Amino acid sequence: MKLLSWNVNGIRACERKGFASWLESQDADIVCIQETKAQPDQLADSLLRPAGYQTFWHSAQKKGYSGVATFTRRKPISVREGLGIAKFDREGRVLITEFRGFVLVNAYFPNSRREGVRLEYKLQFCRAMRRLLDEIRSSGKHVVLCGDYNIAHREIDLARPKDNVKNAGFLPRERSWLDRLVRAGYVDTFRSVCDEPGQYSWWSYRSNLRERNVGWRLDYFFVSPRLENRLRGATIQSDVMGSDHCPVGMELR
Repeated sequence: MKLLSWNVNGIRACERKGFASWLESQDADIVCIQETKAQPDQLADSLLRPAGYQTFWHSAQKKGYSGVATFTRRKPISVREGLGIAKFDREGRVLITEFRGFVLVNAYFPNSRREGVRLEYKLQFCRAMRRLLDEIRSSGKHVVLCGDYNIAHREIDLARPKDNVKNAGFLPRERSWLDRLVRAGYVDTFRSVCDEPGQYSWWSYRSNLRERNVGWRLDYFFVSPRLENRLRGATIQSDVMGSDHCPVGMELR
């Protein structure tokens, strides 16, 4: 089973840059996208009903902002929009789809922004997300959390860690949330198969940083512990253009 996740930084812009061709070429079972920046009524049928897929959307109340969507070849058992907390759900950040074998959480984590002006909001979101994951696990179900976390976890996950210790996305309190997630048994699927440096999923548009691979790994698939032995592989598609992020993926038996 092939799952992919991609922050498209605006689905309509990404569509003009070849999203449909990329989607068709992947032959994925499930594709999660973040930062759609669109309401469903603004989109063409080619995005709402691509061949072979059902799609589910959770958009922000504010137009042109945030939003997530899940494309799936498999009919979900259930679909839920949001965490049930208004201040997060109005920004369209979470879609939860249950399938036979696991519950998939597609999430676009908040950016803590310059000088941490939104850090407390982000940490509240992180804590709410952790409660959701633990609730799913305690019910006896496996869980997959994918999306743009807006956090580089370890120094290996960004090109210039020493220059960014006080910058959004690499703040100690953000990183410690991921530390606690790992201590609780959740598995970073990419790092479970690859511990090489230089593996990034986001590059600023400034100064040709992508060409020089000066990037950050912000996009993840984390799974609950009992799913790790079903993991067949994990990937970062750094050669795929169309956004300042690239797709990441994993395969499960």
